[in-house]
Amino acid sequence: MLVQRTIKRLTRAVGVGLHSGQRVELTLRPAPANTGIVFTRVDLPNPEPVVVSAEAVFDTRMATTIGREGARISTIEHIMSACAGLGIDNLYIDLTAEEVPILDGSSAAFVYLLREAGIELQAAAKQFVRVTKPVEVRTERLGEVKWARFDPFNGFKLSFQIDFSHPAVDSTGQIFEFDMGQSHYVKEIARARTFGFTRDVEMLRSSGLALGGGYDNAIVMDDYKVLNQDGLRYDDEFVRHKILDAIGDLYVLGKPLLASYSAYRSGHAMNNQLLRALLAREDAWELVSFEDEKLVPQGFSAEQALAW
Repeated sequence: MLVQRTIKRLTRAVGVGLHSGQRVELTLRPAPANTGIVFTRVDLPNPEPVVVSAEAVFDTRMATTIGREGARISTIEHIMSACAGLGIDNLYIDLTAEEVPILDGSSAAFVYLLREAGIELQAAAKQFVRVTKPVEVRTERLGEVKWARFDPFNGFKLSFQIDFSHPAVDSTGQIFEFDMGQSHYVKEIARARTFGFTRDVEMLRSSGLALGGGYDNAIVMDDYKVLNQDGLRYDDEFVRHKILDAIGDLYVLGKPLLASYSAYRSGHAMNNQLLRALLAREDAWELVSFEDEKLVPQGFSAEQALAW
């Protein structure tokens, strides 16, 4: 039987929020089987745990935020991506401020923390949401089209295309495909950092966003080039980061997907819309588990997760 996973021991990190600029302490703790991934704001007078779900997302401006006003838990997509990449089903995540620390702007530091804590196999079947019919969301404004789509697939793969019309981005790869069964999340996705443009900084900061951003936790560009002295980590780091974000956004479903995801210029909001559209179509998905590990789609076996 393919079983659920948590971590073996508690681990901690300290950083700042990308948008809030606030110092925050992050604590990861093992959770029992069938718990899911649960965030708690331990700095609040009455901390209330929030289990991640598509319905728990209430703000998608520049990040994925769950909870409610007054008890926000924001920028969860990078740590959620790391949990998805390592197959973590159950985890307690405690925060001392409203935003998950940005650390280096990728999910690599979260992967390190999870691996350092160790992966524990649990005595309960791992459940998947298997997509059985195509589901798509699409918008068009002022001639600009954006879309995201699920198709049936025996595994989990993602295809993303970006279009930023910026010299530094246009000179890199605009399309990237990642197949969990054929590729390696830690090597190919986890180190891709978030990115931003200096021309947007003043506007974002006037709105209370990007207050903690800088060269140590983001790719920063002016109107022509990348300003970071160390350059890019991947030749196509921009689109790989969009894949990283999508993996995290989709994992708020609470269970891993068996599906093919494809998108053009999608973001946090559209990714969540796609999840909600899927859940609303009860004929388009089903819950499955695997008693026989020989039937497990590539990329999800216990051996592969422990090897990573």
